[in-house]
Amino acid sequence: MLKIFNTLTKMKEKFFFSYKKIINIYVCGVTTYDFCHIGHARTFLIFDMLIRYLQNIGYVTNYVRNITDIDDKIINRAINNNESVKNFSLRMISEMKKDFFSLGLLEPNYEPKVTESITDIISIIKKLINNKYAYIEKNGDVLFSIKNCSKYGKLSRRLINIHDKKNTDFKKNNVFIKDFVLWKNFLLKKQTDKKDSVFWDSPWGLGRPGWHIECSAIHQRYCLDGVDIHGGGIDLLFPHHENELAQSCCINSDFPIHFWMHTGMVILNNKKVSKSLNNFITIRSLLLKYHPEVIRYYFLSTHYRHPLYYNENNLIISQKILNRIYTVISDNYLILLTDVLDFKDKKIRNNFKKKFYNAMNDDFNTPKVCSLLYDLSRYINMIYKNNRILARALVSDLIYFGNILGLLKTNPEKFLFQNPSIYSKKMNFINKLIKLRMYYRDIKKWELADKIRNKLLNLGVKIQDTKNNSIYRFL
Repeated sequence: MLKIFNTLTKMKEKFFFSYKKIINIYVCGVTTYDFCHIGHARTFLIFDMLIRYLQNIGYVTNYVRNITDIDDKIINRAINNNESVKNFSLRMISEMKKDFFSLGLLEPNYEPKVTESITDIISIIKKLINNKYAYIEKNGDVLFSIKNCSKYGKLSRRLINIHDKKNTDFKKNNVFIKDFVLWKNFLLKKQTDKKDSVFWDSPWGLGRPGWHIECSAIHQRYCLDGVDIHGGGIDLLFPHHENELAQSCCINSDFPIHFWMHTGMVILNNKKVSKSLNNFITIRSLLLKYHPEVIRYYFLSTHYRHPLYYNENNLIISQKILNRIYTVISDNYLILLTDVLDFKDKKIRNNFKKKFYNAMNDDFNTPKVCSLLYDLSRYINMIYKNNRILARALVSDLIYFGNILGLLKTNPEKFLFQNPSIYSKKMNFINKLIKLRMYYRDIKKWELADKIRNKLLNLGVKIQDTKNNSIYRFL
C-alpha cells in the first residue's frame, strides 16, 4: 500500500484511490523570465518519478502543470531585451521545453498558460467578490480578504490573528495588510510609455491577474473532480500554496485537494538556489557536463522532502555508480527467453522486487531504491560466472526497476561510450571491432561481419565500406 507524506496533515497517509479513478496531479510550473535552473530540475524530476511510479502500479494519471507567462519579472526582462512580452515569453517557454526534454521529463497532459486562462480567472474572482471573500480597492485592485477565510493558515500552520499586532499590521483604511492581490489594476497614465502594456478588460477595469489566483483557476478547469496530488517546491508553501488553498476553499468548498507534496530546496553556496538571489546553476550548463541520467540519479539519491546540498563530488559519485551498473548490464545484455529459474532463484528475484516496492511505497524512498540498484548490480556481478541464468534474469529486473524511476533507459554501450572517463577504453574496443569485421569480410563470413556492423551501430558508430577499407563516423 502506497503511503505519501501529506504536508496538510504532516503525516504519511495511505493513497486510498481506486485504480478505476484517474489521478489528478497538479504541479506549479515555471515563471518564464529566464532559463530553468537546478531547483526546477529537482522538483520536476521528482514529480516525473512519481507519475512514472503511479502508472507502473496501475493508475491512470492526469498531469497538469501551468506556465506563468505574464508577470512583472517577464515584463521587465522583455523591456530590457527590447522584445515584446509575448515574443520573449514564447521564446523562454521554448527554451524551458528544450531543457525538460533533455532531462527526459514526461510531458504533462495539460500545460496551460496563464494568458490562456484569463476568462476562468475573472470568473472565479467574481465569485469571490460576490461571496465577500474579496473586495475592490479604490485604485481598482481586487484583493482577497484573509480575515473572512476561517481556514486560512491550515496548510502552512501559520496562526493568523487579526487582533494581534505582533502578527498583523493595518492599513489606514483598516484593511488587513496581508490581503493579497487577485487582480492588478492597470494605470492608464502608464500606457504612453509602453512599459506596462499587458492587460485585459475586466468588470473592475483594465488589468492582469495576481500570481496566486492563476493556479486555482487552472486546476479547477483541468482537474474537474478535485486535485489528488498537488505538488511544488517547499518555498511555495507560504504564501503561494496557502493563498491558493484559501482561494480554492472559498470558490468551491466541495473541490478537494487531497495530498499536498513539497520537494526540499536545493542549497548552493549555503543559500537556496534562487534567480532573485543570483545563486543558481542552469539546467543546460549542468547537462554540458553530465548525462541526464546522472543528474536524475543524483537527485533521487536524496529523499525528495529533504534539502539537497549541491555538491559536484556527489555528481561524480553518481556518474561512477551508473558506470558500474551500465557495465553490468552491458556484460549481461542478452536475455535468453528459454531460461528457466529454479525455486531458490525465483525467491531471490522476488526478494529484490519486494525491497523495491516496499521502498517506493514508503513515501517514494528513492535513496533506498538507488542503493538497491547498486547492490543488485554488485550481486549480479558476483553470481554471473556460476549462475548466468539468474544473473541475466536479474539484469532484466535491474533495468525494469531503473526504468520506473526514469533510469537505465539508455543503450548501455552508448552510455558508457559517452562517458569521458572511459572514452579511451571504448575507442580501443571500437577499433578492435572494426578490425575484426574487416577480417570476417576478407574471409567472406558476411553474417558475422553484419553482426559486428549492428553492434557498432548500437555504439553510435556507422560503418561505410570502400573498395579497399572501411571508414566510420559517429552518429
